[in-house]
Amino acid sequence: MAMEDEDNTAVVATNTQPGIKKGGDVGDNGACIDRQPDTVVHQAGLNPTAGRGSRIGPGAHATTGIRVLKQRNMKRNGSRGCGTRKTRFGSRERDWLKGDTQRGCVCLYGGTVDPQLPASGPQSSSTPQTDLQLVLCSTSTTVEELCAQRDGQGLYVQLHGDLIRRLDTSERPLQMLYNYLTAMGYTEPIRVQQEAANSDLSCLIRFYSERPVNADQQERTLLKGVFSVRKGKTQLHKWAERQVILCGTCLIVASVKDSLTGKMHILPLVGGKVEEVKRRQHCLMFSSAGSQAQTYFVNFDTLADYQRWHRQASKVVSQTVSLVDLSCYSLEAVPEYLFYSQDVTHLNLRHNFMSLQGPGGLLNLPRFSQLKSLNLSHNRLGVFPECACEILTLTELNLSCNNLHTVPVQIGNLHSLQTLSLDGNHLSSLPEELGGLSQLNNLGLSFNNFSHIPAVLERLSAVDKLAMAGNRVEILELCTLARMSHLKNIDLRLNGLHWLKNISLEPVSQVTQLDLRYNYLDSLDLSSVCNLEILHCQRNQLTTLTLSGFTLRMLHANSNRLTTVNIYPVPNQLTHMDLSQNLLEYLPDWVCDCGKIEMLDVTHNLLSELPSRLLNSLSLRKLLAGNNRLQRVSDLLDHIPLEALDLQHNKLAELPESLFYKALNLKYLNVSANALESIPPSSPSEENLSTLQELYLTGNNLNENCGALLVGHQNLRVLHIAYNQLLSFPASKLSKLELLEELNLSGNKLKTIPSTVSSCKRLHTLIAHSNHITVFPEILNLPEIKLVDLSCNELTEIQLPDSLPATLQELDLTGNSSLMLEHKTLNLFSHITTLKLDQKSTTTAGDSQSASPPWNHGYSEMSGQRNKLCVSVLAVDRFGDGVEACYGIFDGDRNEEVPRLLQCTMGDVLWEELQHSSIDNVYMCNTFLTSHRKLGMAGQKLGASALLCYIHHEPSDPVGSFSLTVANVGTCQAVLCRDGRPIPLSKVYSLETCTEEMERVKLSKAIITEDNKVSGVTCCSRLLGCSYLSPWVLPKPWVHSKPLCSQDEFLILGNRALFERVSYQEAVCTVQAVRDPRAAAKKLCSLAQSYGCKDNIEAAVVSLHIAEDSCTCEPPVSTTEPRGPPPPPAPVPVTVTPGPSDPATLSSSSGIVSEFNSETSASEVGSEAGSTASDEHPSSVPASRPERRCSLHPATTLCGIMVPGSVGAGTHPGLFQRQPSSATFSSNHSDNGLDSDDEAPLEGVISNGSKLEVEVDIHCCAFQLRPGVPESPKDLDLEKRGSDYPNGKMRRQNSVVVSATNGCLLAVCGREITDLKKSPSTCSLFGKKLSNGSVVAPEDSHNLIEVALEAPKKKSGYFTAPAQQDPEDQLIVPPSLEQEVREQLRGQSLLVSAPPLPSIPPSLKDPVWDHPHPPAFASNLVPGPGPAPILQQEVYDTAL
Repeated sequence: MAMEDEDNTAVVATNTQPGIKKGGDVGDNGACIDRQPDTVVHQAGLNPTAGRGSRIGPGAHATTGIRVLKQRNMKRNGSRGCGTRKTRFGSRERDWLKGDTQRGCVCLYGGTVDPQLPASGPQSSSTPQTDLQLVLCSTSTTVEELCAQRDGQGLYVQLHGDLIRRLDTSERPLQMLYNYLTAMGYTEPIRVQQEAANSDLSCLIRFYSERPVNADQQERTLLKGVFSVRKGKTQLHKWAERQVILCGTCLIVASVKDSLTGKMHILPLVGGKVEEVKRRQHCLMFSSAGSQAQTYFVNFDTLADYQRWHRQASKVVSQTVSLVDLSCYSLEAVPEYLFYSQDVTHLNLRHNFMSLQGPGGLLNLPRFSQLKSLNLSHNRLGVFPECACEILTLTELNLSCNNLHTVPVQIGNLHSLQTLSLDGNHLSSLPEELGGLSQLNNLGLSFNNFSHIPAVLERLSAVDKLAMAGNRVEILELCTLARMSHLKNIDLRLNGLHWLKNISLEPVSQVTQLDLRYNYLDSLDLSSVCNLEILHCQRNQLTTLTLSGFTLRMLHANSNRLTTVNIYPVPNQLTHMDLSQNLLEYLPDWVCDCGKIEMLDVTHNLLSELPSRLLNSLSLRKLLAGNNRLQRVSDLLDHIPLEALDLQHNKLAELPESLFYKALNLKYLNVSANALESIPPSSPSEENLSTLQELYLTGNNLNENCGALLVGHQNLRVLHIAYNQLLSFPASKLSKLELLEELNLSGNKLKTIPSTVSSCKRLHTLIAHSNHITVFPEILNLPEIKLVDLSCNELTEIQLPDSLPATLQELDLTGNSSLMLEHKTLNLFSHITTLKLDQKSTTTAGDSQSASPPWNHGYSEMSGQRNKLCVSVLAVDRFGDGVEACYGIFDGDRNEEVPRLLQCTMGDVLWEELQHSSIDNVYMCNTFLTSHRKLGMAGQKLGASALLCYIHHEPSDPVGSFSLTVANVGTCQAVLCRDGRPIPLSKVYSLETCTEEMERVKLSKAIITEDNKVSGVTCCSRLLGCSYLSPWVLPKPWVHSKPLCSQDEFLILGNRALFERVSYQEAVCTVQAVRDPRAAAKKLCSLAQSYGCKDNIEAAVVSLHIAEDSCTCEPPVSTTEPRGPPPPPAPVPVTVTPGPSDPATLSSSSGIVSEFNSETSASEVGSEAGSTASDEHPSSVPASRPERRCSLHPATTLCGIMVPGSVGAGTHPGLFQRQPSSATFSSNHSDNGLDSDDEAPLEGVISNGSKLEVEVDIHCCAFQLRPGVPESPKDLDLEKRGSDYPNGKMRRQNSVVVSATNGCLLAVCGREITDLKKSPSTCSLFGKKLSNGSVVAPEDSHNLIEVALEAPKKKSGYFTAPAQQDPEDQLIVPPSLEQEVREQLRGQSLLVSAPPLPSIPPSLKDPVWDHPHPPAFASNLVPGPGPAPILQQEVYDTAL
């Protein structure tokens, strides 16, 4: 892949998957180019034999020096790959690199690696690795200079683990690397230099010193060897040693052993046979087809050879045509032996690097005398191969995406040509000779640079489709189309059309299909196109539309500004019409006269009524009229064939009385978000004729009386009746809905679900959150139950059967404050894949005096009708050292790996970037780009939309107002509610909504398919991952900052599926009506589902309490005066309960939840997880609600643990936490006047692959706890000794051992941590499987970003997890210190909070070359003066 000068913007990835088109290199204008770079050769400033210690002489050119640092058998990627930067470079090398940003490091890999293997995946230490050379050079250093210095033959480049290309001698590897990073989004030269030296970058771009060996590719391209061969089936011929070759479609046998100079025997195999010879070991019989068939017997030496030849030959003989597929092989020439296959008719050389010259170059292709089809697309040819015009037998020629600028006149020689594909080039004209191809019927000209329709098309009478999408045709003259009487199908989407010119009244009678999508037309008059059958004109700016209705069958005109549509005469053939998302206030009269219309979509208009004649149409089967202003629906006069009716988001108070018994075919009805108080009966008599299967009644004013009216719909499968006024559901009525599969009763006032629900044997989903249910429903006997959501209720206990159905996959019991779970219950729940429970609150009244951030959050995730959850949420209320927060959502669309990896790592990446810069655009952009790189192998082919929100103080005013910085790629969105109004904070990077991104992608010559996706893969132009689509899809985010004020109420984060169904204003109103953020997030997801969403949905709600001066203290409030409605009581289920001698417990505001192994038995669970009944000791005297304190005026707190005799327990504001599923982590405290055990708890998620887990924090990172006051000199001595442990694996702080584990936080001391790690119930805390099946691996670094590539262990094979723990991860407090640890805990009586850590200006920080792993939190900083001596801050980075 040729790179131009330093102005080049990118290097383009290639793809190994057939059917996905990609372009070449990208030049200044973003277009794919393939011109060779200007030759810039500089003499190296160093002696070619200079080694590691060589210096640059005074007279040498410092910018062209080359140094080779050779390191053998090094891991190629990951957190430990290639060693640290300190071990790679000595001080001289680092000083040399710092001298000029045009210097850098190129990693050269050896050629022993199979490129089909995960190039960046973790590998076993026993696996042989390639040699790695670290070459220090400059951006002007050429391949020729590098090869001369190291006596090499050439260099190769591989992008995104894909194809491998030989570099031209004049190309400059380091400049290519810098151009690639600049195109990604890095802007600072120093940062580009640092990123170029990062070993993780090898997943994106990698250089090889020799072509890597790919055994699989060699097998599919060419097989040869010397074997015993016998010709014929008789015994007359003897066995002889001969050279045998299998290439293309033929078996080639040499007449002389070990030589190809003699006669060659060719055996065509297509249509022939290959059979095993049973009476001879490892022997195959090859036979050709036809009456003159020949046979050869080949005896192989080994079983491996036998199987390899049998497998490849079987593929050849099974072909019906003589096809040779050599696509995506990184070929530079056709294998020489392939020319022996003279019967080849179809040759596919797509996605290679074919050259013209050489023995196997394109100039030799005319040697194939029978070739009919030739595919040379995606070969970066740069010029049209004129040799192809000499293959006169060609009927199909594909030269798409080759950076072609002209077509030679020799194209006229191909008189047999029927299909010519020239898409994705830079063509602006066609030669007149092309008009002589009388048989040409398919011509592809999409995504070129044509400004008008080529005149030569008038002569191509056999071409019936004009494929010119993505060109530059701004004016379309209908008279031009009239002259081309053979064109029936016109595709001019994405052309920038502004005007359709119709000067003459000459009819255009031949055009039947016209596609004008994604242009800039404001009016469209096609009345002269009298035979038009199908019109696509969506996403223009149309205000008027005039058509001829003689033959019109389908009209798609959504997403315009239409107020009316004029069609004459009445389109009697019209069957489908889409007028959604326009400005229609009424439907034209002709709509009611369409006698064959079957589907009508008028959603998102301004309609106030639907014509009665339309509803009584005898042809209409699907009517979508949601999001209008309808106040009534006319009565039905007669039986109608209507099957689907959508009337959601209107103002309907009632439905027609005869709806159900006049529309007997009605199967789908959605009337959510109306004002219905009742529903019509299913039948006027007791006879049941209803066929209704899906009924959505969410968001109305229905009461329990509607239950009796539902009985008649006995075929009902899906019933959503959430957020109504139901006090109960009639038990006798529910029992009759025996076919019910999905039931949503959320947001009502139900106190119980009838026991007759057990009659619904097919029920697999029950959602009843946000009610007042006290008794667990009898649903666990249902044979097909999969999902049960009873969160935010008032459950107290659960009565369980002896066994649970094996189908149960998810159970959500969060938000039930009084729920008590016994050990037997936990044991029965052990097989559930995802079990969500609240964490038991273990705080005291003193906790409420600790500094609490002015926000709390809740979120929800729903899989919809997908069988897996491909979304994830990151929520950290206490981020960093001060009062900060970090929230994010990630949507992988169809994959779950990338969202989980981003959830695990992106917060840590942000923290590291904050150490280097305080400029919001810089640190947010670098966070996304670094996360993109850290995705490794998973990010090559998979991707995800991502949104990250960071709440912080302004750097210039650390104690002043708060600011919100939002960054996003893809379609995830953030909305801020200020004074009740929604303020969008993100930018949707979708080709449909972002015009500038569409233009950028078009300029880079991406192929945008008809469903508006880049290469048919994604509609997003910015994603994390999907690096093989670079430079069309980039990871650079949109960054926006906004100061927060007291009028800001909350923040809503959601993915595409949420905001496609729920508008910004409705989302804001929904959250305002629900106080609890978790319940609000759940309501948003439930509404989106009821509105018709079938995809994964995720929503996060962050409640903000920002005062004018950012102080969040509350004035003292008398307990006798109520202060607004109290928040929901705190849930108290499962927790890790310390023993009697263990005074350490967890703060309720710290977001800490325990995690249990999936293989935990009942007794093991009981030993570690106490139920409320056995472990809770409620106080008989309610404690008054203390005031909430802010970070500006903190109260005296503890170090994050509860100590007997102290005033309370608090948490450190820098505690870094994550959680993967639906939960609310509220730092506000209950004002209900109850004991502290009833205050707002932390919610957990029990989730694993098979059995029980309590899981919230899946992030493993460094964190701090508040230091306390030392009691004696012993303490300081112990502090010192505690920090001397190897690698700092465990350090002492207030005599508490704190371990940041994969998904949990343990605060225990002395022997307890040893016992805890030995316990079968908790030993799995040190390396845990997540709910999606991925694994957070044990690691000794606090920087989990580096380990993320090694995290998920999937059978499909993107990751590999270590088989066992690192021994360094198992350090504990030595026995000699245990007694001192206990005494220190008992003796503490007064502890003060530490002041915030001093910030370090970016200018004073050491560059990456000196500090390869910047700490996640500042370590060993001496705090400022305070009221009492304070222990030295310590960093706890034990990643277990």
